[in-house]
Amino acid sequence: MLDFIHTHGMIISGAILLIAYIFIASEKIQKSVVALVGASLTMLLGLIPLHLHIEDNVKGVFEYVDFEVIFLLIGMMIIVNIASRSGVFKWMALNLLKATKGHPKTVLFALAAFTAIASAFLDNVTTVVLMMPITFVIAKEFDTDPIPFLITEVLASNIGGTATLIGDPPNIIIGTRAGLSFMDFVKELTPVIFVIFVIAIGTLIFLFRKGLKATPEKMEHIANLDNSKTITDKALMIRSVATLALVILGFVTHDITHISAFVFAVAGASFLLLFEKPKEIYRDVEWLTIFFFIGLFIIIGGFEANGGIKFLADQLIVLTHGSLNAATMIILWASGILSGIIDNIPYTATMAPLISELVNPANPNAITGNSHALWWALSLGACLGGNLTIIGAAANVLVSETAASKGHKISFLRFMKYGALVTFISLTISSVYLYVKYLH
Repeated sequence: MLDFIHTHGMIISGAILLIAYIFIASEKIQKSVVALVGASLTMLLGLIPLHLHIEDNVKGVFEYVDFEVIFLLIGMMIIVNIASRSGVFKWMALNLLKATKGHPKTVLFALAAFTAIASAFLDNVTTVVLMMPITFVIAKEFDTDPIPFLITEVLASNIGGTATLIGDPPNIIIGTRAGLSFMDFVKELTPVIFVIFVIAIGTLIFLFRKGLKATPEKMEHIANLDNSKTITDKALMIRSVATLALVILGFVTHDITHISAFVFAVAGASFLLLFEKPKEIYRDVEWLTIFFFIGLFIIIGGFEANGGIKFLADQLIVLTHGSLNAATMIILWASGILSGIIDNIPYTATMAPLISELVNPANPNAITGNSHALWWALSLGACLGGNLTIIGAAANVLVSETAASKGHKISFLRFMKYGALVTFISLTISSVYLYVKYLH
């Protein structure tokens, strides 16, 4: 039995991933339960080592769980939860409403733009954690469904995160491997990301237009909202906003301090908890989301440990046949599709050395031409592909789970209806951009 599992590990782990994906898509069983069952099977069948084997350079199960993401999530959830108790997010939301004169479409565009810009400098998860409380307040004032706002924001966060070196983890991997700087990403990707954002968000506003209406009376009411008593606890507001600002500063200065983002998030949460009742705060942490991530990391880790991701990547390389044009387009579209299904971090980590070998001058089969096209194709595909499905990016999962906890369920298919369209638009524009700049 053990020999069979060892021999067919990639197929078995792939089957577990596929079956888990089907159950998540069907929504017959809660996502966190599916993920934990899949993770349990992965470990029980020995598809992933339980312990780290340093001498063999074999990763243990918990090396596949990205605890930086887990603790970043928990830390930011705590900070935002505490800050929200002061009324500061409601204050921000009402100010935004007043500034836009209560026009729902303008409000939606403003929220999307802010989310995209913030995501270029902050982790996408952090950005949506900050935006969600504001969004729920705005939707309540409009007396409308918050889901169009939430879907637009999370799609905008993934688009905006693509624009810089620090906006999305795959870009950090690519930048390190290819020797690309922060300004290289800004110069090469920000212009095309701007175009993608405008067209994608404009399309979403058009699609959501029926739900983005407000009566003149409602708009006048919103434009004249009294915001003077929104802040319920000034001391808490000052303390939480100052802490949040310092945490964000820590994120931005990572290149200088070399301290991981989760450390700042946990430190900020710990400080604020000194002044609160921890049990009440812990109760509001989205634990279902946390367990979903842990389970999913283990399932994907099993697939990676058994060579699944490398196999997929190798097949993509074979398909290029030494053509820069073909390689660029295949990597872009395949990365976009696969990143909507599996985690883009291990995928990018696997593809990066393969692309390095593909453009290595010492390799007799190396692809000639401007090899930067391949790196930008990988970046655009891996980052933008996260919009394809509700499990394509951490931010998607978080928004989905949080919305469900508040009585606003975003189904797998409903998200994909808009996410797939935005992904198609994004990859099409990226294809044109890469062709015009590097391939023609």
